[in-house]
Amino acid sequence: MSDIQLLPQVQAFLDRDHGLFIDGRHVAAHGSEKIDVVSPANAQVISRVSNANSEDIDAAVASARQGFKTWSQTAPAVRSSVLHKLADLMEQHGEELAQIETLQSGKIIQISRAFEVGMAANFLRYFAGWATKITGQTITPSLPSFNGEQYTAYTLRQPIGVVVGIVPWNFSTMIAIWKLASALTTGCSVIIKPSEFTPLTILRIAELGMQAGLPAGALNVVTGMGKVGQALIEHSGTDKVSFTGSVPTGIAVGKTAFGANLTRATLELGGKNSVGFLADVDIDKAVNGAIEAGFLHSGQICAAAERFFAPRHRIDELMDKLSLRLKALKIGSPLDESTEFGPVTNRVHQQKLGAFFDKARAEHCTIVHGGRLIEREGFYVEPTVILANSVNDSLLNEETFGPIATFLPYDDEEEMLALMNNTPYGLSASLWTNDLGKAMRMVPRIEAGTVWVNMHTLLDPAVPFGGIKASGIGREFGEAFIDDYTELKSVMIRY
Repeated sequence: MSDIQLLPQVQAFLDRDHGLFIDGRHVAAHGSEKIDVVSPANAQVISRVSNANSEDIDAAVASARQGFKTWSQTAPAVRSSVLHKLADLMEQHGEELAQIETLQSGKIIQISRAFEVGMAANFLRYFAGWATKITGQTITPSLPSFNGEQYTAYTLRQPIGVVVGIVPWNFSTMIAIWKLASALTTGCSVIIKPSEFTPLTILRIAELGMQAGLPAGALNVVTGMGKVGQALIEHSGTDKVSFTGSVPTGIAVGKTAFGANLTRATLELGGKNSVGFLADVDIDKAVNGAIEAGFLHSGQICAAAERFFAPRHRIDELMDKLSLRLKALKIGSPLDESTEFGPVTNRVHQQKLGAFFDKARAEHCTIVHGGRLIEREGFYVEPTVILANSVNDSLLNEETFGPIATFLPYDDEEEMLALMNNTPYGLSASLWTNDLGKAMRMVPRIEAGTVWVNMHTLLDPAVPFGGIKASGIGREFGEAFIDDYTELKSVMIRY
């Protein structure tokens, strides 16, 4: 098959002179510096965006502060209605958004359609439903009464203010929706700082937000390099940062936020996520599980698995069958609907993965399948299976954020649990077994914010998501997000 034909409006959008989205409209940046947006499929420049400077940041913050005054006083039912309209508009423009996303990120078009647009709209509707359900409590204090006076108390949940949402390049649409929806649902205003590699789709969504009825300043988008995000966090006019990204950068973001007037922070960081295959697992289901856990979107998913533990007597069969499956995958253009495995998102990351392959060879790991960069236009990497020598090998400890599944055998289930927990990270993990009772007893012992059984990677907006240990602070989704985007105010009355 061949690449799908781009919609005329997609090409027209790419050809724009992109500025910033501030105060409800596209505005030219104060500076002239531009950033090339490069297609991972062929390494060609497809568009250019502005690299914001300090004047742009001040303008965005001023806009967000004014937008907060308006949006925080908007009736919850109205906020909900506007967000539902935005979800409708995303679906109406779904093919346009999906094509832009695939062009900038290299994500195969089926994933862009289903997840970056379809699931993102579902998440947006879920958040919108919470706008009318943010409540406080009434309390009866136990204070003494000397002259017949009585007391009552209650709590209020109030929006925290201006939120800075820093979005990574792997799921630039969906994660942006998580952040802007959390902020807007609770009455906050938001400034989205997308990755410099994938800044385009959210600029288009911001326009749709105005069509849906968002007031000027409620949603702003500021493009630029990493220093832009840092300046937004440090700005005296911002109140919270929500960051998704790598552990080292997340730690730096947390320190910056804490040092900037105790700016609130939600940090959804990466990790070294584990899969535990129990001895009774069906091998074919385990192979499907490994594909789901480690190779969707070329492994560029925060919750994707990188460490795979299997019984010693079954590991060779599992790796052999997995290698055959990976060998059969169609690797190609992400705009070709028959492609099953596309490029990684940028050349920097491709070269980083190449360095991991070199490290595996230097440590004498067995490369069962893959282990090379693909020599073709774009940023392609072979899906890779590696057999480690010991728990100390680099590829069992360092986050690769790519299509690299590193396996290690175990001899008993207690050893498996110890291996799964032998990491400073704790974002996600999964168990694969036919013995649900055994899995249920193991789940509380696994040190991770999310544990799946017989599945991996898939998220639902009703289920809180976030990490423990070095994998983050705070939770996305469910009703848990409300705590992170509101301040709790206590009111006491004597009468």
